[in-house]
Amino acid sequence: MRTSSFHFMRVKHTSIHRWNGRELASAQDVLVEEEPLEIRVRGAAVTVTMRTPGHDAELAAGFLLSEGIILRRNDVVEIALCGNAEASSRDNVLNVFLAPEVRFDEPKAGRLQLTTSSCGLCGKGSIESIHQRFPPIHGDPGRRVAIDRLLGLPDKLRQRQAAFERTGGLHAAGLFSFGGRRVVVREDIGRHNAVDKVLGHAFLSGRLPLANHVLMVSGRVSFEIMQKALAAQIPLVAAVSAPSSLAVDFARESGQTLVGFLRNGGFNVYTHEWRLVAAP
Repeated sequence: MRTSSFHFMRVKHTSIHRWNGRELASAQDVLVEEEPLEIRVRGAAVTVTMRTPGHDAELAAGFLLSEGIILRRNDVVEIALCGNAEASSRDNVLNVFLAPEVRFDEPKAGRLQLTTSSCGLCGKGSIESIHQRFPPIHGDPGRRVAIDRLLGLPDKLRQRQAAFERTGGLHAAGLFSFGGRRVVVREDIGRHNAVDKVLGHAFLSGRLPLANHVLMVSGRVSFEIMQKALAAQIPLVAAVSAPSSLAVDFARESGQTLVGFLRNGGFNVYTHEWRLVAAP
């Protein structure tokens, strides 16, 4: 499978005035770029998302995976910049070419997009509908995470947030093994996009399902992030900040362990605490 993508985070330098305690002095600052990305499947537009350019093929793959449009690596033949797009926007339009046997229902894709974009209005009916595509994770007593390994994840995530260090304006998501080994970290101005890039990396690398992995995010956890994790069969999601009530409901019914406020040596476990053990 071939992919075409920008692999480096793009930033812009800008002139500012910074208060130094005495006066507004001229200075230079670094801003993260924000541009729209249109994702097409077999030439048909599926979604447009505002993102930070970089790892766009992973973003497209992760989004389509979480929507249930693609399930296996062989479902995708190529991800490439769209040659039919206007020259001024060509870098921001990706076309995903599916294998001939993969069914793609355009109206269905539109409905899925509507469901995830309005996650604040979703309820039990939406959770049941998602479980028809992505079944809940059944507990395996042999798959557990040592608490000391979990406590080390925020620092490991931060160590790879290079663009955040320069701009202070990005979310991050990271994939780690149950043993604490860092697999991949991605940044984006949108927290959901950062998760899609991580899932897309795993998808394109042939790593799915991610039954022995932890998804770590730098902000809060929403219903949509839990749904995306379930699409990749990730059993444990951890966050530096708080989860939403619907994220907790979804995690409970999906068999996922949800950890929040993972920082400064402490955390809260909201669901399926049995996956965490005090010692390896």
